[in-house]
Amino acid sequence: MNSPLAKSPNFDPLRKPVNTLAIVAQNRKITVLGRKIYNVMLNIAQSQGIEKQAYRAYLSDIVSGIDYSSNDSELIKKHLRAMASTVVEWNSPTTGEGSSWTVCTLISHANLTRKGGQIWVEWAYAQPLKQELLEPCVFTRLSLEMLSQMRTHPGIALYEICVRYKSIGRTARQHWRWWLPVLTGLPTSDSDKLEKTEYRFFKRDSLKPAIAEINAITDIEVELVEYKNGKSISEVQFLVRPKAQVYLPLSKNPPRPVDLLVIKQAVELGISDTKADELVGHFGEAAVRAGLKLLQGRVATSFPEPVRDPFRYLKSILSGEQIKQAAESLMPQPPAQELQHEKKKIEIKATWNDEWMRRQRAKVTEMLLEQSVEAIEELTAALMDSMRQANAHPSLIKRLQTSGWSHPLVKHLMLDFYARAALGENWDKASSEDLLEIASDIQQN
Repeated sequence: MNSPLAKSPNFDPLRKPVNTLAIVAQNRKITVLGRKIYNVMLNIAQSQGIEKQAYRAYLSDIVSGIDYSSNDSELIKKHLRAMASTVVEWNSPTTGEGSSWTVCTLISHANLTRKGGQIWVEWAYAQPLKQELLEPCVFTRLSLEMLSQMRTHPGIALYEICVRYKSIGRTARQHWRWWLPVLTGLPTSDSDKLEKTEYRFFKRDSLKPAIAEINAITDIEVELVEYKNGKSISEVQFLVRPKAQVYLPLSKNPPRPVDLLVIKQAVELGISDTKADELVGHFGEAAVRAGLKLLQGRVATSFPEPVRDPFRYLKSILSGEQIKQAAESLMPQPPAQELQHEKKKIEIKATWNDEWMRRQRAKVTEMLLEQSVEAIEELTAALMDSMRQANAHPSLIKRLQTSGWSHPLVKHLMLDFYARAALGENWDKASSEDLLEIASDIQQN
């Protein structure tokens, strides 16, 4: 059996009705991955035509990065289940612009079936919304290629709204609490969290990152405008400007499947899909993917102790990774010559860092060699206890017992163990001054 997509090989940009741009969830949070999956499914349905009662596509055309095993199936089932049970109000960003107000679920039903070695997804839309969703009269054209590059729900939601006003130059002016559930995806049922949120935190955690993301990677530039009522911010709106030149993906490409691999990897490392979705929605897919690599390495070594709570460990390192990702995304792409120059600078700095680390290890080794036999025995016993508590591999413990700390397989463990106590936790982190000193030595030699 051929995929239904084969009958409709050409895909136009997603025509998203204005009434669906500022959706407000009533009973459960809308996640960034859920919104991306919904956009892909809507684009596929529009390509197949309004006359169909239900819409079908390969699972691989909608999501990627997972196998349809018993564990992986729960990831996509959860998103489909959420779409079929999430009640939303459909609003236009401009009061009175849409043809009607509707409250409904995102989809009316979904089925997963296996046929001919392929997994098929079937879904449908509620009748009150079907006409408006599939053949909208007033809509915004959105590039799924552009949306696929975005990382956060506030960024995606604000981008979808701002594109609507690209030719006008500014969005509607609304109270900031109107924007709060629209951009964060928080449901109105979570009234305590919505009511307790202060504007300064909403601006810090949602507005600023969303604007930075849009300005860095999309075809428009957005600027926040605040209006005060007395001393407090009451209303906000956004100025919207098209960028002078921007690469736009071809409109006839099929929609890119939403990558669920990062969620699968998190689940495999002991983090629930709900919490993983939460981290992706806050920090973005790229940051979480990088953080998972660090977590995976930490779990594999179990040194100096096992990771007790993978979710808390990952969340603790993501704040730094988020800053790094934001800084990298905001940097303009330089021409080839500048890229080559930047690459050379990175390589030179890496050479300085390697040399500093070599000297630092030599310094710690010399410090150890100066210790008395009794002190070395005490250090070896302490390291052995630490390794046993951390469930280190028995072969490493045996090697330490039989060959001593200077054996190549365990020497790095003793160096790190002793240096942390003698020089501090950051003994292996070079400062800018350290690297400049190394640079000076290398130049003199």
